[in-house]
Amino acid sequence: MNSHRTIPVTAPVAAPGIALRCYGAIEETDVHDFHQIVLGLDGEMVMTVDGVGERIDPSSAWLIPAGARHDYAGVGENRQLVLDLPAAALAVPERLFDTARAVRIAPALAQLVREIAQRGQRALLAAPAPGASERAEMHTRRFHWDASTQLCAAVLAQAGIAGSDAFEAAAGLDFARIDRWLRAHLAQPLRIADLAAHCGFGMRRFHQLFIEAFGETPHRYLQRLRLDTSLALLADPRLSLTHIALEVGFGDQSAFTHAFTRRFGLAPGQWRALPSH
Repeated sequence: MNSHRTIPVTAPVAAPGIALRCYGAIEETDVHDFHQIVLGLDGEMVMTVDGVGERIDPSSAWLIPAGARHDYAGVGENRQLVLDLPAAALAVPERLFDTARAVRIAPALAQLVREIAQRGQRALLAAPAPGASERAEMHTRRFHWDASTQLCAAVLAQAGIAGSDAFEAAAGLDFARIDRWLRAHLAQPLRIADLAAHCGFGMRRFHQLFIEAFGETPHRYLQRLRLDTSLALLADPRLSLTHIALEVGFGDQSAFTHAFTRRFGLAPGQWRALPSH
């Protein structure tokens, strides 16, 4: 692939975003200041990231770190679901994007990709035009947040997505396993000593390794994870706001509402009132 072209650098984004994309046969090159996950949907494309090339089909994906050059082109008719992840937008371990990697995805994740793509088509068709109402803009924003949190949770839940045993050993912590443990214990107070013992480390060493793997302290990551998880619960009208608050580990509805509003710009009840697609 041509290595002498001028590479456009995409402007940073402030929130996660989902896009349906079809790539042409003419090779293009990109570099951006946010992480990206390219998930195969229909057909195939070829992508080379930092000199490593792979074909992407409906059973595979590319994990692209911020700043990584990637050259890409479509192979016939194709569609991909692309997730843009600015730093610290979602609860995603930083170590997940330590290096560019093409990965195989399990059937359950592939099905989720297809479902979100179908919802995304409707959201894109209903996307607000310039000057549209604030409610219409928030409707679209809710779709991007909801879909992004679902995809990230599924990627981290997939066995083997974090790479080989050698990769995990080099990382120091099995971050996917820790993420799953935290998601399973959201309603409980975080006791670092218990989590450290679960991973086979002393508290001080665990805290250091956690920051290296996740990019922030355990409590800050857990707070982000609790709020991410609350988005899916808000989609169920049968659950009261108090129930959701307790389910994701807040002491009461008031504390949940304060944290949620500061993060997403709307109170939980207002967020729930927006159309989901």
